[in-house]
Amino acid sequence: MADKKKIVVICGPTASGKTGLSLLLAQKFNGEIISADSMQVYRKLDIGTAKATPREQSVAPHHLVDILEPDQPYNVQQFVEMAAAAIDDITARGKLPVIAGGTGLYIESLINGIKFSDQPDNSRIKAELQQQLAEFGNEYMYNILQEIDPDYAQTVHPNNYVRVLRAIEIYRLTGHNMTWQLNNSRPAEKPYDVLLLGLKFEDRQKLYDNINYRVDIMMEEGILPEAEYVYNNRDSFKTCVSAIGYKEFFPYFDKESSLDECIDKLKQASRNYAKRQLTWFNRMKEINWLLIDKENYKEKAVEITEKFLGNQLYGKSE
Repeated sequence: MADKKKIVVICGPTASGKTGLSLLLAQKFNGEIISADSMQVYRKLDIGTAKATPREQSVAPHHLVDILEPDQPYNVQQFVEMAAAAIDDITARGKLPVIAGGTGLYIESLINGIKFSDQPDNSRIKAELQQQLAEFGNEYMYNILQEIDPDYAQTVHPNNYVRVLRAIEIYRLTGHNMTWQLNNSRPAEKPYDVLLLGLKFEDRQKLYDNINYRVDIMMEEGILPEAEYVYNNRDSFKTCVSAIGYKEFFPYFDKESSLDECIDKLKQASRNYAKRQLTWFNRMKEINWLLIDKENYKEKAVEITEKFLGNQLYGKSE
């Protein structure tokens, strides 16, 4: 693998400390961070997406953060193309690409070199699915996805209608579901020499406690105005509107639920999302799992990374 670009990938469920570990490894090994998150690309959406703060971003250069307006679409194909370009750029400057995020589809597609460009797009089918969504609702469309692709459906939130409709569209266009596409769009050889680090808790309740605490902190930091911004633009922010962290407050703005009820729903939705993330990542056999509540996971991550890089230390800084 000497001719392949080396990349370090940090994955795991929400609120597991991916940002902190990515900053540590970027500092230690002269790296730059590429966000593998489907929402951190959007400007003005900082708190609800758990984006690295300006202070954190000053520690190491960040890529694929704050690059789009909230009304612009963003999908896995765009991510793979832009992340690949960022990897080429970072490596060309003698630095280490550190990819960090919790969007399993994005990470797996990047490291496996999955090509999405050959997948067709059809405006007629897209319009039909949009009409069905408007007529029958999210749950109806999600049930269709469960029937044609139960494995992929397990990783998608029922309200994430953008991904639900795209998966149904692909099936109607090709006769193959998204799971088949992912398994059969891989090149014979993977494009990168990858170190995959995964963060999780041995005690799942500790993860849930972290998630609940993070939501409380988000409230203190001002997530509500962000959620209202998305709510007020929900017709044009088609990707962001389905993001966990915003839609849970819509009943509050509609005066249908109390703020406390919406906060509880956000905590529950975030815990459920963490379960789906772990379901996805547990399928990836090449992950080096780091148990946050059982070991000095940061020290272990540094040791594993040093061994992975060998003599190729990227101008390592002390």
